[in-house]
Amino acid sequence: MNNLLGRLFKKPTKFPSKKQWKRLFSVLSKKEKNLFFVFVFLLAFSGVFLILNFYFKNTKISPAIGGSYTEGIIGQPRIINPLYLSNQDADRDIVEIIFSGLMKYDENGQIIKDLIQNYSIKEQGKVYDITLRDNLLWHDGEPITSDDVIFTINLIQNPEYQSPLRVKWAGILIEKITSRTVSFKLPKKYAGFAETLTVKILPKHIFENISPQNLPMSLVSEEYLVGSGPFKIKKIDHEQNGSIKKIILERNKNYYGQKSFLKELSFAFFNDEKDLKKALLLNGVDGFAINDLSGYKNEIKSMKVYGLAVPRYFAIFFNAKNEGVFKDTILKEALAYATNKEDLIKNVFFEKAQAVNSPILPTFFDFNQPKTDYQFDLTKAQQIIQKSLSAVSPAGQFTQNLKVGSNGKEVEMLQTCLAKFSDVYPNGEINGNFGEKTKAAVVKFQEKYTAEILAPSNLAKGTGDVKAATREKLNAICFEKEAIKSKVPVTLTTCDKFPLPEITKELKKQWDTAGFETTIEIVSLADLQNTVLPKNSFNILLFGEALGAIPDPFPFWHSSQKDYPGLNIANYTSKPADTLLEKAREAETPEIRQASLEQLQNILTQDMPAIFLVRPDYIYTLSEKIKGFAVTKITEPAKRFSNVETWYLKTKREWK
Repeated sequence: MNNLLGRLFKKPTKFPSKKQWKRLFSVLSKKEKNLFFVFVFLLAFSGVFLILNFYFKNTKISPAIGGSYTEGIIGQPRIINPLYLSNQDADRDIVEIIFSGLMKYDENGQIIKDLIQNYSIKEQGKVYDITLRDNLLWHDGEPITSDDVIFTINLIQNPEYQSPLRVKWAGILIEKITSRTVSFKLPKKYAGFAETLTVKILPKHIFENISPQNLPMSLVSEEYLVGSGPFKIKKIDHEQNGSIKKIILERNKNYYGQKSFLKELSFAFFNDEKDLKKALLLNGVDGFAINDLSGYKNEIKSMKVYGLAVPRYFAIFFNAKNEGVFKDTILKEALAYATNKEDLIKNVFFEKAQAVNSPILPTFFDFNQPKTDYQFDLTKAQQIIQKSLSAVSPAGQFTQNLKVGSNGKEVEMLQTCLAKFSDVYPNGEINGNFGEKTKAAVVKFQEKYTAEILAPSNLAKGTGDVKAATREKLNAICFEKEAIKSKVPVTLTTCDKFPLPEITKELKKQWDTAGFETTIEIVSLADLQNTVLPKNSFNILLFGEALGAIPDPFPFWHSSQKDYPGLNIANYTSKPADTLLEKAREAETPEIRQASLEQLQNILTQDMPAIFLVRPDYIYTLSEKIKGFAVTKITEPAKRFSNVETWYLKTKREWK
């Protein structure tokens, strides 16, 4: 080929002209033309390949700004206000995204700085000085200052606003140092105060002139929903009947942290599961939270299902003020052995839960497991129950030798018994005095049952004296023994909120199989809070408890919290446990806290104020097109949005 080109082009240093190319093709054979084109194609392909290879090796796929995400929610928002702890996840979700706190949770459930740039701890943990970031702005462009922080905490502490957060801030003094610096003074050392600082901050310039009586409990309007989070209110769509159809949020360009890749994030509200399922099938919803996976098999085929670890657990609490049959500690053990936690996980939580044996949740916080562990053992449970039942003795018994001259209660019992037999003691007197008539009746009774009473002693006639053999027969015949129970009665009280009724149904099957006779009492949440707990009107209670990112079980197990409205449901009292709870709460290092809590769990599992059941995951589904979701641990459902600013739909390539 080179020789051919050399012959055709006398000046090969110049690029061939159009005339020369024509001359070339006129002298080439068909085969040579084909070879030439193959050569040119390979040369071009190699060049493109090298360029693309260089490009892909030196660039990477990165999230790009754009796209919108829609979260589906059943029900309506009610209390969207950081001052109040709504029991609705939807309300907390919106608050989480719109408002910011001084501290926040990351995707692993750890507490990190949010609005603050730095903080320092002084006076042995009793003083926290915090400094806000530079150039913080509210959604409306107004600057965020220490005045906003002080204003928010004052609202919480003011009893006129009736904020449920007030108890967490009781006795804490707040002082302004500069426009960016605030000092918190605690009445006593509390290692979990950093988590208290996750409270959402309100803008003073929006609410300062609104009286407690006029402050709306729900801030569902563009006027009041002004925060500093990664998204801000764009629009609220209403139905004709006034209900909210959709809350549309847009990217906050003034956000102090990493700005969101998503341009819009919306919450769509549905009346029931049927409407939500329709929206899912029509791709009108990109994500939603779910309790029962089995009801959404078709709707979630193209979605990812996440099981997020949450520091909450369900347990059976024994009431120390009303123990009933469980005064006998061995029956508590029988109930524990009769409880199959794996069946609960399978049948109630569809494998999205973990068994727990301790209230400090070792698997969540990476602690050591307790020394005592009651694994499911049906045989052992049945053995304990039968042994307990067989120990119950009849109420009436003859225990004394009786003869002429005896008197008292047992003689009266004897006369009553003999009078049952018309051929033994007809029209007999029942006076408690053993006389000749009573002796004659005893003789007739002995001879009536010669084989059992007289024959073993080689007697042909009755003696009239009540001794061992006669007593045994009298006990067997004269008294109706109290029917020996075949089951141990148990009454389990719980609330009507999922998954509590579902757990009780499963527990009843398990316990009844073991030998308990289980009665279920399901009450409303209002009745539980207003009647059952204040009056201690339960024997055993199924309920749940939740810890924070910094585990502090003090409210649930310290003896100072056993009277309502304290949260010590079991009314548990233990001086060693109290000491460890106090030590853990004031611990200066995580290591000291862990050591105290691990000792505490060993005391609790030994004393058995409760049977700890399961730690369920929080089930969250997202469309496969949503990228960047990296949350693994959350303290409550709303914290699944802890890294929402990193979610993305669009991508781009950029140089490494």
